[in-house]
Formats: sequence, structure tokens, C-alpha cells
Amino acid sequence: MSNWADETRIALDNLVDNVQNIFTPNLRLGVTGLSRSGKTVFITSLIQQLIEGNNLPLFKPLAQGRIIGAKLAPLPNPTMPRFAFEDHLSALTGKDRHWPTSTRQISELRLTIKYQSASWVGSITGPQELNIDIVDYPGEWLLDLPLLDKSFEQWSTDAFERASEPARRDMAKTWKQLSNAIKPVAEFDEAEAQKLSTAFKAYLTECREDAHALSALPPGRFLMPGDLEGSPALSFAPLPPQSGTKPNNSFYATMEKRYEAYKDLVVRPFFRDHFARLDRQIVLVDTLSALNAGPAAVKDLQSAISEILSCFRTGQNNILSSLFFSNIDKILFASTKADHLHHTSHNQLELILNHLVANAARDAQYKGAATSSIALSSVRATREGEVEHEGENLQTIIGTPQKGEVLGDKTYNGKTEIALFPGELPQKPESVFDPNAEHIGQLKFLRFLPPAPQTTETGHFKLPHIRMDRAIEFLIGDKLQ
Repeated sequence: MSNWADETRIALDNLVDNVQNIFTPNLRLGVTGLSRSGKTVFITSLIQQLIEGNNLPLFKPLAQGRIIGAKLAPLPNPTMPRFAFEDHLSALTGKDRHWPTSTRQISELRLTIKYQSASWVGSITGPQELNIDIVDYPGEWLLDLPLLDKSFEQWSTDAFERASEPARRDMAKTWKQLSNAIKPVAEFDEAEAQKLSTAFKAYLTECREDAHALSALPPGRFLMPGDLEGSPALSFAPLPPQSGTKPNNSFYATMEKRYEAYKDLVVRPFFRDHFARLDRQIVLVDTLSALNAGPAAVKDLQSAISEILSCFRTGQNNILSSLFFSNIDKILFASTKADHLHHTSHNQLELILNHLVANAARDAQYKGAATSSIALSSVRATREGEVEHEGENLQTIIGTPQKGEVLGDKTYNGKTEIALFPGELPQKPESVFDPNAEHIGQLKFLRFLPPAPQTTETGHFKLPHIRMDRAIEFLIGDKLQ
């Protein structure tokens, strides 16, 4: 995943941080999730819940009355864009409330929590502080991390194998036709390269659409280029494996060089600067969108999660090793948008999540990290109800679908509140991979608007949630003892 120069820089950065934070401990929290899994909303809710501190009954330090307060602090890196917390909170609570727009670049925020330690030493020394650093980034960029351990030939082989799967075959036709027309050992042609790369990007983009909701779609910058929009660094595409000599100016050799340059100049710094030094991690999983799209999407999601998490450094830390290197010692897997289901289905949602992340969780546990799973909603957009249908009482959710959402022959205008029975989750988690399972085509999860703004007694905005207190307790509760 990294070379000796990267390791040296990681070690030095860790050492500098430890010296700077000798009096105020620092926790680097990784909020990991693929596109549309809810990272930005989770971070916004996490910060607001901790600042307000009045809606987290299962967060033990708060329940015990030991949290004195929390506030935003200056960024440790002045060159890093600041996470637009205030803008995102305004989007969720404003007059024309809406979900924050998709993240297009890296940003960071530091939250400082002041608390009274539960230990006898703490009662003597007085209040203590903990800095929590959180980084937000486009979820698509996560897809690049597994590329660091793959050659151009390996990545190309993977890409063509995936493109041959039934769920992708039709969408890949144009790109594969152009690819087959290329003579890899012929002299490189920039116009042909651009045409091939554009077709490959179009294929990835179509795979990501809601109807398919596929997840394993590297390179991630092809989907969300950020400041690399239009850059030659993104003008490459996979090619069929070639045996024999490949001249330096050949199409194959040039594509291979661009792929390796992409890893070195884009992916490796992203890993080194933002993932190699994490302490705790929450992995947000949009399970419901995959279930909406069907077994192929669920299988693809499982594959993407396993590949991505294999890139992280997990395991126990000790005093000596943590001076230079950090391991992720706790990982929370969270199935987001639990408010799209009645609470009676949440246990089943967690079981399905456990099935999806089983391989990743086992690997993390083997390395010494503690793991847990949860069904949560960072910002609860619905409430619960019950309706009678054909003599049967159905457990429903009540909310306002976003404008343009479709259910049957009904298209919603973004103003009408409805009661929805989204269907029953399968009782056997393994059936989510079965295209012939009974639940296929019977589930329907709509996107809802954020809830109507609520305020606390002090006039501040209150964000309703589901199990954010449990998530926060698992992630940082032990650091506030």
C-alpha cells in the first residue's frame, strides 16, 4: 500500500502530532462510506449532537454528567479546506430544507470535547480535553485504494471480468467494442485514448445509477474528479492482457504509465495523508439502495466493502508503536437510512449488514480490532405509524418523499406527506444474493426530505436521529473515561 518514503513521512507526521498533542489527546476518526452512504450528513449530525449534548441517552459520559461541553476548534492543517458544517446544518434545517450536496473535495473539521474524567486522578487534575479530527471526502475516491496493490494488468483483468457479469454486460458494450478495436502494441494515439477513456467513464457512470446501484467502480476519480476535472491524469482505460514486448510508445505501454502515474500522484497521497493515520473508523453502508436494485448490487457492494477495508491498517496499538504508527483499533459498521424502515425491521437490517461485512469484520478482528454493527439514521426523516390494509395492520413510516420520487404510477412533488409500507426484509440474510428470492421486487425505499426543523430550549437546532448515541459511545466513549 505504501513505499518506504511514504512510511517515513507517516512516521514523522505521527511523531509530530504526538508531540503537539501531548497535553490534549487527539483522535482521528475515519468516516468511511461509498457514494450516497451519508457521510456528510453523519458528520454534520455527529458534530451537532455533541455540541448540543441533550439527545444522546446512551452516550455514557454525557449520561453520567461528565461532559462539560464541545466546540469547533481551528484546523490543525491551515491548508486543508474546512468542512462546511454551518452550511450543511442550514441545508437540513432551513426553510427550503434539503440534504447537503454530494462532497466534491476533501475537507476537515476539529471538534474539542471538554469533560471530567471518571478516574480518581481526573478528580484531582480537573477537566480534560479531547480533540476529534474528522475528514470528509467523495465516497467514490475510496474505490481507488485497492488499486495501490494492483498492476495495470491485474486491474484490467478485473475490469473486463466484471464487465462480463450479467448486470454489467449491456452497459459495457460500447466501451468493450472500442477497446477491442484498439491495437495495443500500435503507436499511441491521444484522440483514441480520449475516446476510449470517455466510453469507460460513461460505463462506470451508468453502473452507478439508482436502477443498478453497483459499487465496485474504480477508478473513483472517473466518477468524481474533483480538481482533476479534464486532467490528462484521468485519460486512461483498462486493456485486454497482452503478452510479449510492448514498445514504450505503444498504446498499451502509455496506458500502463498513466495508470501508474495516477496511483503515484493521486491515490498514494490520498491514502498516506488521510487513511494511514486513523485511530477509529465508522463504515457507512447504504444497504437499502443495494436491496432496492437487487442481488447483483448487493453482491457488488459486499465486494467493494471487502476490498476497501483490506487497505486499512487495523489492530491494537501500544505506547511505543503509536508514537510512529497508528492502527484502527475499533470499527463500527453502520447501515444508514434506518428511518426508511419501521423499527421492527431494524434487527433484520443489522443481520443483513453483518452478512455483507462478515469477511471484513473477521479480518479486522483477527488483527486485533474490535468491531460492532448497527442500523442507524444520522438525521431521522420519518416517524412511525400503522395502517390497515385488507384486514391486516401494516407497520408504516410517515414522511415527505423528495420531489421526483416514484412509486408505482405516482410521482411525488416534494410537498405531500405519505404513509409507506416499504415491504418486509428477507428473514434469511443470505437470500439477499439470490435472484430468485421471494423479496425480489417487493421492496421499495423512497428518498424522503429532511424532517421539519426542531429547536431545543435554548433555541438551537435539534436533529432527530436513530442510534447516534450508540454509535458515538462505541467510537469515542472509552476515550472520555
